[in-house]
Amino acid sequence: MVKIPVINHNFPEPIGVMRVLPPLSDSLSLPRAGVPFSRRGRGGTAQAGPRIGLLGGSFNPAHGGHRRISLFALRALGLDEVWWLVSPGNPLKPKKGMAPLHARYTSAVEQARRAPIRVTAIERELGTRYTVDTITALQRRYPKRDFVWLMGSDNLMTFHRWKAWRRIAWTLPIAVIARPGYEMATVASPAAAMLRRFRMDAARFANRGEWSAPILVTLRFDPDARSATAIRAGDPDWASRYGDALLRDQVTHRPIPDGGSDAEPGGA
Repeated sequence: MVKIPVINHNFPEPIGVMRVLPPLSDSLSLPRAGVPFSRRGRGGTAQAGPRIGLLGGSFNPAHGGHRRISLFALRALGLDEVWWLVSPGNPLKPKKGMAPLHARYTSAVEQARRAPIRVTAIERELGTRYTVDTITALQRRYPKRDFVWLMGSDNLMTFHRWKAWRRIAWTLPIAVIARPGYEMATVASPAAAMLRRFRMDAARFANRGEWSAPILVTLRFDPDARSATAIRAGDPDWASRYGDALLRDQVTHRPIPDGGSDAEPGGA
């Protein structure tokens, strides 16, 4: 479950504004591992490339909280887009109650409409099981994009248990959503202790000319009552509302499978 908070700063969501995202082109160039992100602030000249926030999860189902946190992060961090990485299957979560990928993907597309959010199940295509491998593969495929990892403060508490977590921290900036009740435990976590000296406020991050990982940005939110767990409890058959219409991945443009369970990727 992704517990999504509501914004503490009052950034209203744009209503009735259709934003058409340009098509992506796959590139198999080598990654820019270890190379600083060369960016210009909003008052500067050229930028190295689009800045993309990555929000991973099962989206079982996606809901308005996911959308709200994504739009806030986009504004606060100066992002161009947010990509929702719909996991084919999270080995850290029980398979019972996990809807098929097609239904979860469709619910995400529904929530992301008319927003600078792309929904993708690219982990299935990449065959990656862990976040570090997904990030590496994305940087190889899209070397002209600057990625920022978005996570909740509860994830930061256990970040030191993720596979190659230090490599993740040294690969791309991390923006942490600080939910009330997790602050003290998060501060005491090994990952937070290591990343503390690399903290940067959101305004500086969004406008900084050049920046390179590791960077830790903390965004504060108020809790949001919406949750995927509550939705499933109130509507156990929610996935049945989504048919088997052909959908294409908004990043890779490949068809989304219309049935079956999700046996792979999405691990920490």
